[in-house]
Amino acid sequence: MSEVIVLASGSSGNALLVRAGGATVLVDAGLSARRLTARMLGCGVDPGSLSGILLTHEHGDHARGLKIFLSKYRVPVFANPLTADHLKRTGVVAEWNLFSSGATFQVGTLDVHAFSVPHDAADPVGFVLRSEGAGFAVLTDLGYATRHVVDSVRGVSALLIETNHDEELLRLDTKRPWAVKQRILSRHGHLSNTAAAAIVAEVATEALAHVMLGHLSRDCNSPEIAVAAVDAALKNSGHPDVCVCCAPPDDESPPTRIPLRPGRGR
Repeated sequence: MSEVIVLASGSSGNALLVRAGGATVLVDAGLSARRLTARMLGCGVDPGSLSGILLTHEHGDHARGLKIFLSKYRVPVFANPLTADHLKRTGVVAEWNLFSSGATFQVGTLDVHAFSVPHDAADPVGFVLRSEGAGFAVLTDLGYATRHVVDSVRGVSALLIETNHDEELLRLDTKRPWAVKQRILSRHGHLSNTAAAAIVAEVATEALAHVMLGHLSRDCNSPEIAVAAVDAALKNSGHPDVCVCCAPPDDESPPTRIPLRPGRGR
């Protein structure tokens, strides 16, 4: 069965598995190597059997466990040159497979398209992974969606998109200094519920069956608020039957699974 399994999606760590066509790919490794291994084994996935690891960017909540994980398991790593260079300087030793942002390449039986996203990292990307007519997009850690981002994601059957914050809750938050709030709200920061909802409505086609919301702030958002915002945008755009759910915020929550299959319009 083809599926997406989100192990965790939040500021404490991000990692997900895509299983399709005999290939199993890990996207990001932001949990500790111990927790990554435990989460995968708990989902019935042998860490040593991975077809590859895809990296969106080098930030710790997306690559924290990579160094130790690779010391135990020989798995090829796919990253663009700037992301790889940054991680090499931190001591990560890997079987590097370098791609250019904007390129399409293959990992096992999966076709992968990498596209640039605006975020404060070396060369951050999102991914669209396709297999047997189904497409899954990873769209997280970006301040806004460029036309290229929208065009890259439109037509997928499943989507993980960040809904980092509710703008009013972020404004009222007393834990974050103004400089941090400015970073979050900037065009190289993170998507609000409102911004993410608008993107989902724009990229949705009849193929879209599942939307998973990720990277929610514990202090400045809630699953109920985020889901309501995206649900409303989908209904207003004529796509009321899309299933919207939230990814697990950390590695203490049960992994979330969604099927990966050709959408209704395919």
